[in-house]
Amino acid sequence: MARPRLSAVVMTHPRRRAAAEELALSVDGGLFRVVMDPDPTGTPSVLRTALAAWSSIEEGATHQLVVQDDMVLSETFLDRVRSAVEELPDAALALFALWDSRNGAAVRMGAMAGARWVGAVNEYFPCVAIVLPRRVAEGFVAYGRQRLGGWPDDILMHRYLTARGVPRYVAVPNLAEHEDRGSISGNAFRGPRRSVCFVPGDLPGQEGRTLTGLSVVPFFKHSVAQCAVRVAGPGPERWLHLDTEQYLRGAGLPGTLLRPPGAGAPGPDVRGTWLTALAMGFEAVRAGLDVPPGASAAYAESVATIGTGGISNNSTEEHLAHRRAPLAKVAHRALEAGREAADGRRPPRRRPGGPVRHGAANPLGEHLARRLADLSERSAAVIDLTALGSPEPRVTVRPPDEQVPYTLHVGEVYGPGCSRRSPIGRMVWDALRSRPVVAEGDPDAEVWPVYVTDLADAIAVVLRTRPRGRDFAVVPEKPCTAAELAQAVHDAVRPVPVRPVAGARPGWRRPVAAPLPAGWAPATGRARGLHAFAQWLAYEEVPEDSGRPSPAGEGPAGSSRTSSGS
Repeated sequence: MARPRLSAVVMTHPRRRAAAEELALSVDGGLFRVVMDPDPTGTPSVLRTALAAWSSIEEGATHQLVVQDDMVLSETFLDRVRSAVEELPDAALALFALWDSRNGAAVRMGAMAGARWVGAVNEYFPCVAIVLPRRVAEGFVAYGRQRLGGWPDDILMHRYLTARGVPRYVAVPNLAEHEDRGSISGNAFRGPRRSVCFVPGDLPGQEGRTLTGLSVVPFFKHSVAQCAVRVAGPGPERWLHLDTEQYLRGAGLPGTLLRPPGAGAPGPDVRGTWLTALAMGFEAVRAGLDVPPGASAAYAESVATIGTGGISNNSTEEHLAHRRAPLAKVAHRALEAGREAADGRRPPRRRPGGPVRHGAANPLGEHLARRLADLSERSAAVIDLTALGSPEPRVTVRPPDEQVPYTLHVGEVYGPGCSRRSPIGRMVWDALRSRPVVAEGDPDAEVWPVYVTDLADAIAVVLRTRPRGRDFAVVPEKPCTAAELAQAVHDAVRPVPVRPVAGARPGWRRPVAAPLPAGWAPATGRARGLHAFAQWLAYEEVPEDSGRPSPAGEGPAGSSRTSSGS
């Protein structure tokens, strides 16, 4: 096989031409050229400039390297890139991952195992510094040109690479760092955007040492500790989006271990850092990845960014610098606690004797079933979810010793597993693609949203308490209006315009029954729930052009998938 030959460009906008040229000149050998946005006065579009960059691959080059103008490169950047291309010639290589992303969390697991590259997980594929084989780059140009004005380049890259089976890896440690200079593409609202693990002096070597097949990826984002958990079994790769605390409870960890040590109630930064690192240590041992890190700079840096990355969306650079060292100490203690908890035992994820579930063979059903399993709901109840997608959505719950079921009427179910074709799903879907959010129908109409895990908790309460009566409504204490919900999507997903369109769609669903008695109340704030829903829609819906059949379903219980970014 011929030795790989690299072609490289810095992509930029005329407003940042000087920065791009400075970056290109910082790399010895004159390898980098600068590629400009071909329509700088048009609507801002990273994808438009990216397609120009991928199209500019030099004659005879086997690989194209594209870097955005606001990156800082490691001291051994080209040496590591060239070595990696030789070891992984057919792969897409991301040289950067954000500190609060799932791919960033995978990098942390890779650093624990001493890997140099980790397989990308189900999320956007980072494109701020990336290498593609020539045939893949040329294919992406044709693919992207048909999709201008829709998803951003990193979401399209994820969809394109996944559909075509291109191996995808992320560097451990990262080879580039992001330098905030203001966002032309509208990402400034995300807060400081830093690498999960940037070690400028990292030396090249052992680039063929990879880690793939992760099944649990703990991450801390928007001050919430979460786990992406791969669904076992055949078929396309699918992931559940779970709360880390409940995931660890379901894995058998005691409640006392889930609370950070120390007096008083911990702040959300400490609590989220503790839960995330605890899950990392626990899962690393269970997956056989617990290689002693020793003095690895990559390991130390990746641990130090867990807490700061998790709170970066609403923090200043100064606050993050102040909290870095204390949160790193919390993370190291939690990692050790997680290792100790996992050492020598493999608790089962699901205990035998759980409920029988009908209508659960879709993403919403999977998320509800998993939540009930993690709540240790082991009675032989029959739970029927098949009517969740009907015009009058409801769940029936029949305890094992009763003939007449309970009926739980719900309003607008939203969250991981739900369809983008539901009224809330359409709002979130539009915001993800930077399109105006439409407050459908009467903007003052009452809306009764219920988050997926809150619905599962309501089912568990019924099984546990057996309330008097048989028909109940699972609703929040008070509704919101359609206009308020649209504004909440604007705040939680992306700050796009909000537009009322009277009578555009059928009215909102309102459950007609008495509220569920005391013992249940929604625990998920609307902002958190909408953000989690957006993430699930962004990364888990199967692209319509992937060549796979799209499962049917128009309502909340439907399992139609199509992807996006958050």
